[in-house]
Amino acid sequence: MVAGEKTKYDFLMTDKSLNKVLSVVDLSIGYKSKSTYMEVCKQVNFDLYAGELIGLVGPNGIGKSTLIRTICKVQPELGGSVLINRKDLKTYSQVDLARVLSLVLTDPLVTQSLSVWEIVALGRQPYTNWIGKITPKDKERINSAIEITNISKFLDKKAFELSDGQLQKVMIARALAQDTDLIILDEPTTHLDLHHKARILSLLKSMADNAKKCILFSSHEIDLCIEMCDKLIIMTNEGIKINTPDQHISEGNFDKLFPSDLIEFDSDKKVYRVKK
Repeated sequence: MVAGEKTKYDFLMTDKSLNKVLSVVDLSIGYKSKSTYMEVCKQVNFDLYAGELIGLVGPNGIGKSTLIRTICKVQPELGGSVLINRKDLKTYSQVDLARVLSLVLTDPLVTQSLSVWEIVALGRQPYTNWIGKITPKDKERINSAIEITNISKFLDKKAFELSDGQLQKVMIARALAQDTDLIILDEPTTHLDLHHKARILSLLKSMADNAKKCILFSSHEIDLCIEMCDKLIIMTNEGIKINTPDQHISEGNFDKLFPSDLIEFDSDKKVYRVKK
């Protein structure tokens, strides 16, 4: 790129590369009610920064979704605190939180009859007035998100007409139009084939690198996460570890992630393989 040349990411660009976006401090997660108290994980500590793509991996049922729901204020913590942009999560109103955090879940859309443009435009809801009027600035954000995610070819389609891969890109575009410092996705590559899994992760990596977003996502695609992510959060029964993929490999953390009787981690090829 020529120096001074504009890019499609320009409207998102600020000098955020060293900003601490998310801090998790002595966090305990789980479930409590009048009759039950179940702690899934405790004393969780990590910091995430602008411009990072971070994968959250671990065995089924280990608590990845519980951690994500807690960080997003969908579920209360059992102890400790979560800070977004150095402000305690508990002090955010719902509107203020929607201006710093966008969330992409695997839940189906309530309204399948919305067009692609309408879905992306919903990302501007935290900024519109009480009648939901879209301003020229909102349209700029929407159009830039559409361009970045390359979904202009099916803008007029309804949600029910899209493939799983297309719909996932639309939901990511909505999050991008929301223009938050932190984007969190719960298993964004579920139900996608390998080609589309790689495309979605490549898109997220580009958004982190070029738009300086802090992007955290949970995934079962550990091999792809090792290739694409700046950092990985590994959840096991022994706790949580965060580091670069290469550092996790050198520390042998992937060797301990699953029982070794059936599969093993090949540290040279950075993949899991079935034992013969």
